[in-house]
Amino acid sequence: MFDPLDGSSNVDAGLATGTIFGVLRHPEHHIGSAQASTLLQPGSRLVAAGYCLYGPATTLVLTVGNGVHGFTFDPQCNQFLHTHRNMRIPRRGNQVMLNLGNMPSWDTGVTQFVQDCMRDKERTRDFRYSGALVGDVHSLLTRGGGVFGYPGDAKSPNGKLRLLYEANPMAFLLEQAGGVGTTGVQRIRDIQPTEVHQRVPTFLGSPDDVHSLGCYMQYRMSPDLWI
Repeated sequence: MFDPLDGSSNVDAGLATGTIFGVLRHPEHHIGSAQASTLLQPGSRLVAAGYCLYGPATTLVLTVGNGVHGFTFDPQCNQFLHTHRNMRIPRRGNQVMLNLGNMPSWDTGVTQFVQDCMRDKERTRDFRYSGALVGDVHSLLTRGGGVFGYPGDAKSPNGKLRLLYEANPMAFLLEQAGGVGTTGVQRIRDIQPTEVHQRVPTFLGSPDDVHSLGCYMQYRMSPDLWI
């Protein structure tokens, strides 16, 4: 299963786009060819996942359950070269990747987390958001970690990212690199899908940063009670 063009809204602007893919085990009880219902498996059953990032270079990053590796396409020899070995994400990072334009409609906890990051004088934060999940995850893996988030909001309570072919593959990839993927309250790969295009709030990145954001989300209160 795959998302053929992640970040499609970036095409006209010449910004990063990509492809996300995941490979599931064929259910043992299923007989015959695969159907849509065959895909309704939790992300814990993924055996491989990755993405291709299209930009100044074409980069393939993947895992088969034994670490994360990156390959860069070399047009001179028409091959992908193994350029990133055993990619890892640190426990804490300085990148904060959320679409700040949606902040007014976020959950109070997510809003407070971002505002506290902005006020934090001990850690310099790098706020960025590319509009393409592939680009932001690649930045997490290659630029020192941090947290990516696409939370639910008033318009889309479950966010916009699809569980099966966006959130699950990226969560598997980041877990293999030492990171985590959650909905803020639950590990993404533990969710039992109920439909192919199901959406989930998605938070990915360095374990300490994602855990901190999750603590804010679970400690909801009225904004006028925040210190």
